[in-house]
Amino acid sequence: MTTARGGRTVRDLRRANRSAVLQRLYFGGPLSRRELGPATGLSSGSVSNVVGELVTDGLLEEAGVVDSDGGRPRTLLRVAPGSAHLIGVDVGETRVRVGLFDLTLTELARAERWLLPRGCYDVGPIVDHVRTGIEAVLAGAGVGTERLLGVGVGVPGIVDRTAPGGALVHGQTIGWDAVPLEALLRATGALPPKVPYLVDNGARTLGQAEMWFGAGRGARDAVVVLFGSGVGASLITDGSPDGAGTTGTPLEWGHSTVSVGGRRCRCGALGCLEAYTGAESLLARWAERGGAGGAPAHAAGSADPVDEEEALAALLAAAVDDDPVARDVLDEAAEYLGAGLSDLINLFRPERILIGGWAGLLLGPHILPAVREHAARYSLRHPAARVCVDLGSLGPDAVTVGAATLPLSAFLTTGGRRPAPPATPERPGRQVSLTRWG
Repeated sequence: MTTARGGRTVRDLRRANRSAVLQRLYFGGPLSRRELGPATGLSSGSVSNVVGELVTDGLLEEAGVVDSDGGRPRTLLRVAPGSAHLIGVDVGETRVRVGLFDLTLTELARAERWLLPRGCYDVGPIVDHVRTGIEAVLAGAGVGTERLLGVGVGVPGIVDRTAPGGALVHGQTIGWDAVPLEALLRATGALPPKVPYLVDNGARTLGQAEMWFGAGRGARDAVVVLFGSGVGASLITDGSPDGAGTTGTPLEWGHSTVSVGGRRCRCGALGCLEAYTGAESLLARWAERGGAGGAPAHAAGSADPVDEEEALAALLAAAVDDDPVARDVLDEAAEYLGAGLSDLINLFRPERILIGGWAGLLLGPHILPAVREHAARYSLRHPAARVCVDLGSLGPDAVTVGAATLPLSAFLTTGGRRPAPPATPERPGRQVSLTRWG
């Protein structure tokens, strides 16, 4: 194979050129061929060749014409939305949400039918929920797998993607110890082997979605907080102003210690931030103090488990109605959350901190002023003066959208080529147990 300058092959250069054009049109389009040259740093000849290939591949389409200062009108190009499909999966701690998207992340179908009983995280049922959700969204949109680039899966916990058999999930708070989730999903046979599953931490997928399309767009350094049953965060450093290529590092922020010898966290340690701010903890403390919400939503083995989202809404409503117990619980949570944010501010000095997740979006409009006040009070003055603390803008579907960006990112990076699934020594078959972990 011909080798270009710097040891890169001609194929490498072609892929890089295709990637540059695709990413510029995806995040900044539509653009004309003339505009693509300065925007990508490619010569007019290279732009012409790459655009011709991408149009032939069906990945680009015309998006109208504009006048050109006395010259010929310029044809605008954009990424063709229907040229590929993506699936995003949010394996949350209250439900599994599956979304099918076109290439521009317009939702085509959704499956969200399964509220998970609290305290029950057996991996077998969850894998089955993902499988049936994938089948449901494909059938609902009437599409096949020919144009499916991959399935992104956001999960709670630490994800090890270096294992030879595919991604392992270490979810200590839900009882998952090295769960081979990627292998288990492949074993269902829901999709052809050529379609990859890409598993990552849910806070990271939330962060990627907000940085690409939401309230983080334009920031170079940010922290995106996932506030749900528990709390987590994603750290973004040196991001792109237009979001292109920006990725984050997941932080197990909820398990930083805020009170030595404090409340026991569901991870088993004492005094974790999550034990004072997670929705599950808020409901438990409300119940312990005689709140009207009844038994905590996380009570394992309950014959009639409480819907955590409904219970948290009831807690909020009681606080708004000036119930002293509910108000004290939320006031305390706001202070702990602000103190936890101060650690992120002092350590990483971000431009923005964005709070997302279903609990964050529910409580945020009511507690955000107090959170900001406490964060500033506990932080050093200089980094606190430059940070903006706000809510995410993508709503409760942000983790699902972010999960879909995992195969999208691989697609853009490879210049529009379908990413190959990772090779594994042995394909898991029926012998893989779905109930061993949990």
